[in-house]
Amino acid sequence: MLPPVLQKNDKKARTLILIFSFIVFAAVVLLSRVKLEADLGFDPHLFATANAVINFMVTLLLIAGFVTVKKGNYQLHKKIMMAAMILSVIFLVSYIAHHLFAGETKFGDLDRNGIISDEEKAAGGSLRTIYYIILATHIPLAGIILPFILFTAYRALVAEFPAHKKLARITWPIWLYVAITGVLVYLMISPYY
Repeated sequence: MLPPVLQKNDKKARTLILIFSFIVFAAVVLLSRVKLEADLGFDPHLFATANAVINFMVTLLLIAGFVTVKKGNYQLHKKIMMAAMILSVIFLVSYIAHHLFAGETKFGDLDRNGIISDEEKAAGGSLRTIYYIILATHIPLAGIILPFILFTAYRALVAEFPAHKKLARITWPIWLYVAITGVLVYLMISPYY
């Protein structure tokens, strides 16, 4: 096993993790309701494309992290998981930028007028239902995963590996699901950008 990187201070860590998680959650919720009119010099939906690429990379890193820890390569596992966390922070910034500059996109809105007509609903067919089922699971899980990720990382960084492993059994599949469904949501909504 690896030596601790941080000195254990559960009370301070818990407070910082919860405050940070709340601030991020509040920022995402509040800023997703705001649209800034600005000429960026490029299509703001490029942020969404970047988000999908980042989510795909995080998916690969999460799988690689799982494989390396199962093989007992803890040093590589740590590097992979830290890379996944860094990419997730970059994703978060890009996600907020996308929503700030591009606004909301509605599934099936072929004429991009913000209103889904009966014809547009019909054109979406069963794919529309699948999209909303995926989205209905993706959004709440994405909203709650951050503190789990941070607590899981904290337990590893203070070398409490049994607690880290116990948390990772919950965190890892949810994080993986959020990353995979993030790519699927992008692939399904991007034709309406």
